[in-house]
Amino acid sequence: MSNPKIYILLTDTGTIFTRLIKLYTKKPYNHASISFDPQLREVYSFGRKTAANPFIGGFVKENIRTNFFKNARCACLSYPVTNEQLQYLKDFIEKMESEKDLYSYNLLGLFAIIFNKPFTRDNAYFCSQFVAAVLQESGIVHFTKPLSLVTPHEFMEMKNFQVIYQGNLENYYQDIDIQTKGFKSYNSAHSPHEKNKLGETLAMS
Repeated sequence: MSNPKIYILLTDTGTIFTRLIKLYTKKPYNHASISFDPQLREVYSFGRKTAANPFIGGFVKENIRTNFFKNARCACLSYPVTNEQLQYLKDFIEKMESEKDLYSYNLLGLFAIIFNKPFTRDNAYFCSQFVAAVLQESGIVHFTKPLSLVTPHEFMEMKNFQVIYQGNLENYYQDIDIQTKGFKSYNSAHSPHEKNKLGETLAMS
């Protein structure tokens, strides 16, 4: 794969729980996830396992096309990686997913941030701690602070992370789904030269 990238999705779903977190952080986004594709078809994080209960959480593969995220505000960031880093990251997260029952949500660690105190537990993460951990484990980013003190908004301030979209999450994936479908239709009906021109247009959007 040439010029591979990973994607960090920051969201604000507007729930009571995220509003409470925002009272402390004063930042627009208070949930972080990681994805391997700009369509955000595979999105991974640590968060609630059921929409109704924010206190039961763990490793989750998120479906951003559900009603829970329908009105969410978001920022989507891209970050360039090597093929080796990308493969390591995929393998690492795939292993975590296969062992997801061993992991839990680091709720105490989340509240410890308020006092700027790192709090870790074996096999327990909150969302931005998880994203930071997999980035560091894969050799993509090295953090100079405890991973349990990394907050979602910090990814926007880090070097080489490019903000490719900010706004309503539903609008983002609907627009990119339309572009992808258009590319597939065009791909089956036009010459290689014409397809390359469309590919360049999608890449710049």
